[in-house]
Amino acid sequence: MLKQQKNYLKTEYHNPVMLTECLDGLNINPKGVYVDVTFGGGGHSRAILDRLDQDGLLFAFDQDKDAKRNLIDDKRFIFIDQNFSNLKDSLRLFRQFEVDGILADLGISSYQIDTPERGFSTRFDAPLDLRMNTEEGISAKDVLDSYDIMELKRVFKDYGELTNAYHIAKRIAEVQNFNPINTSFELKDLLASLAIRGQENKFYAMVFQALRIEVNDELGTLKKMLEQSCEVLKTGGRLVVMSYHSLEDRLVKNFMKTGNFEAKLEKDFYGNVISPMEMITRKPVLAKDDEVFENPRSRSAKLRIAKKK
Repeated sequence: MLKQQKNYLKTEYHNPVMLTECLDGLNINPKGVYVDVTFGGGGHSRAILDRLDQDGLLFAFDQDKDAKRNLIDDKRFIFIDQNFSNLKDSLRLFRQFEVDGILADLGISSYQIDTPERGFSTRFDAPLDLRMNTEEGISAKDVLDSYDIMELKRVFKDYGELTNAYHIAKRIAEVQNFNPINTSFELKDLLASLAIRGQENKFYAMVFQALRIEVNDELGTLKKMLEQSCEVLKTGGRLVVMSYHSLEDRLVKNFMKTGNFEAKLEKDFYGNVISPMEMITRKPVLAKDDEVFENPRSRSAKLRIAKKK
């Protein structure tokens, strides 16, 4: 079943990760209302629609204009051209106040990675953009041009978890005024001597990850979506989130377990944990070996599932 679905839903834009696990996690009611907050190539959305009957409904969010190429012609499908941090208010515009399930496949799509001009991949020499929504906000070049040493250090330390964050920031700041950094290869060349020998690719990936998270405020928008999910989910409704790096996964795990992002346990008089969510998965679900072989991107994916109490 998994193999058939993956062949049917795989597109040039993106190959959906852990498709069956996500669908099972949502525990889909054929007449229910669901939200795919990361539409992308539409693979997960199409699979959800396949499990809904004529009375079901699916809302899909995406701020990337390129995702609109994948819109689904189905009366049960409603596309919302917004960042998922606007989850609650956007649904209310459609007079939808409660939903049965929410799916989030975080990170960047295969299409975004493989489109050189977006600047997401260190494999291509491209403008330093890294914006999910190319029509608004600051680019990675803007960050490098305008942030001072301490701001840059914060970005690389907090979002790239780089131990030499200060030296990276200092190297960039030294050239800001007389030799602006315009492309991904220029940034890689500038920082080459700071990479551990034999681990250059991992180093550059962490540098670009840090810039991407800062440019798109990825952790801030994730927090907003998770908090709003509690408000729009019905009692018993499922929250299914797939993350690709530890910073995201930590926020998701903490929120599902405790209802906050600091993992502070609050208990009632009887010692029961007070949280709006109940975790279905105590440990993250990982992609199976055959899927990792077919789709290497799934190797770093961690899937967590919870339901609203």
